[in-house]
Amino acid sequence: MARLVECIPNFSISREKDMIGYNALVETAKSVPGCILFDAQSDGNHNRTVLTLLGSPEAVEETAFQLAKKAAEVIDMNHHVGEHSRMGATDVIPFVPTMGVTVEECVEISKRLGQRIWDELKIPSFLYEDSATREERRNLANCRKGQFEGMPEKLLQPDWAPDFGERKIHPTAGITAIGARPPLVAFNVNLATSDVQVAKNIAKVIRASSGGFRACKAMGFMLEDRNIAQVSMNMVNTEVTSIFVVYEMIKALAERYGTYVVSSELVGLSPAKALLDCAEFYLKLENFDCRKQVMEYHLLDMME
Repeated sequence: MARLVECIPNFSISREKDMIGYNALVETAKSVPGCILFDAQSDGNHNRTVLTLLGSPEAVEETAFQLAKKAAEVIDMNHHVGEHSRMGATDVIPFVPTMGVTVEECVEISKRLGQRIWDELKIPSFLYEDSATREERRNLANCRKGQFEGMPEKLLQPDWAPDFGERKIHPTAGITAIGARPPLVAFNVNLATSDVQVAKNIAKVIRASSGGFRACKAMGFMLEDRNIAQVSMNMVNTEVTSIFVVYEMIKALAERYGTYVVSSELVGLSPAKALLDCAEFYLKLENFDCRKQVMEYHLLDMME
C-alpha cells in the first residue's frame, strides 16, 4: 500500500506582492521526485501563500526543507506587511498523515525537519500541535503570539526557548512552527461591511479560546482591496465542529450588527466529508450515506 503524507506549508509572501518570489517557491515545490504540488493559493491582503504537498514521507520531508531554504532566500520579514499573523518567512509547516502513515511518524518527520532547518539554515523553530513538547505550544496562536516583530523579546522569556535553535530569530527569515496535526479546513466568511471591528467581534464569539466552538480558531481581518471585513477561520477538526455550524452562527451575528454574509471561501484543500456534511445539512437529506450515494466514493469502494 502507498504511504502518503500531506504537508501544507504557509509562507509570508503572495504572488500579488512578489511574483518572482512566489514562482520560486512553486518551482521548488515541484522539484523533488515523489512529491506532488497538489495546490497553490495566494492572497494579497494576507500577503500569504499556502502550498499543499502530497507524497511519500521522505519526499515530502525533503521538499519542506527545500522550500524553507528557498523562502529564506526570497523573503525578508523586515519588509513584510499583511493582515495575517506571522512570525517567519516559512511561517508554519504542518504534516498530516494521509495513507499508511501514523501521527507518530509525522511527529518524527517534524522533529527531523526542525533539527535540519536549524543545522543548515540557522532558522529556529517551535514544535506545535501533536509534536508539541509543552502543552501551551500545541496551539499555533500561542507560538505565533508577538509575531515577527515581538519574537526577539519573547524568545528571552523562560518558557519560550525554541525547540530547535538558539534564543534568537533568523534576521530575515524569523522563526518557524513545525508539527503534525489532523486535517484542517481553512474557511473564510466575507461580510458586507467595511467595519473590521464587526468581524473581530464575531471572531471572538465563535473561536474556542474565547469560549466559542470547539476546534475553531478565528480572527477578524480587513480585505483592503475589496473594502470589506472578513472572519478568517481554521477549523482544526470538522468532526468536532462542522463548517455549517460556524457559518450559521456568523450569519446570525452579522444580522445583529446590521450586515450580512457576502460570500465564503476555502483556502487550500478540504476533506470531502467536511463539505458533504454541509450538503446533508442544507439539503435536509434523510438516511444519507456518502459511501453509497456519492458516486466517486462508491466507485472507489468497488475498485478496492
